[in-house]
Amino acid sequence: MDLDAYSEAHRDEWTRLDELGRRRTFSGREADELIERYQSGSTQLSAIKTVAGSTAQGDRLSVSLSRARLRFTGAGSNLFRRLPLFFAVQLPAALYRLRWLTLAVAVATVVIAGLYAIWISQNPAVLAALGDDATLKKLAEEDFVDYYSENPAASFTGLVWTNNAWIAAQCIAFGILGFYVPAIIISNAQNLGVNAAVMFEYGHGDIFFLYIMPHGLLELTAIFVAAAAGLRIFWAWIAPGAKTRGRSLAENGRSLFTVAIGLVFVLFVSGVIEGFVTPAPWPWWLKIGIGAVALLAFLFYLVVIGGRAARAGQTGDLEEFEAGATQLVAG
Repeated sequence: MDLDAYSEAHRDEWTRLDELGRRRTFSGREADELIERYQSGSTQLSAIKTVAGSTAQGDRLSVSLSRARLRFTGAGSNLFRRLPLFFAVQLPAALYRLRWLTLAVAVATVVIAGLYAIWISQNPAVLAALGDDATLKKLAEEDFVDYYSENPAASFTGLVWTNNAWIAAQCIAFGILGFYVPAIIISNAQNLGVNAAVMFEYGHGDIFFLYIMPHGLLELTAIFVAAAAGLRIFWAWIAPGAKTRGRSLAENGRSLFTVAIGLVFVLFVSGVIEGFVTPAPWPWWLKIGIGAVALLAFLFYLVVIGGRAARAGQTGDLEEFEAGATQLVAG
């Protein structure tokens, strides 16, 4: 190939491609022409690179093609412009889809925790297996309360926030395995039941609830939501319905992983409450009231805002262009 002769022969085509690529608006005919010029220019660039490698003519044509491609594919949307859409539509819609499954996880946790607490309380041998009398008494009378104030509030907040956010992310990321979320639910419920049994056994059942409720109302709800999202992803490929397993898993995975991002903020709020409100020397009605308000605000966001988004047709998934092709098509 004579590169100079080839470039001269197609100079007018490339000039026209560059001209169209710089425009902001098009008529129907110009839009069709842009795509045709782009397709032929791509072929010509491929020929140049195959024969001559990297050249000045090829580089200029490549720039014109890139500019043209942006005209009919569009540039990626600005992150800051998408944030309102994410928090006002996508996240609440994804949360709303999980409302009944979240309730089921909450009920299961309470039932399992209650059964553990009753079993331990009614079986002295089981209680003794947890530790000697002095250790359990110290847990009930000192350690349980000291846990919330033994570290500076800011560092304690960061610790519980990152730990809970990591658990929530694991529930969603590993939910597809099927066994991981039930294991987390049982482990969480077991921990609650054991602590409740020990606290009640030594006459501090009121302390258990007083210290759990301010932050636990929101924190546990967030973990329930994460567990529900993980179970939903698992079920997406077990029972995909009319969709293929791959498509069902992709759609649910994209929409429900937004829940993991949203729960980071929810768990930050619960972490702040646990670090600064729970150990504070304030009246208990005030501390529990703060936790209740935080929970009601989250439930309002999930049920009311999420319900409105769901009725508008939102699922929490990416928009069609951003999600890409949903299935392979011949032709």
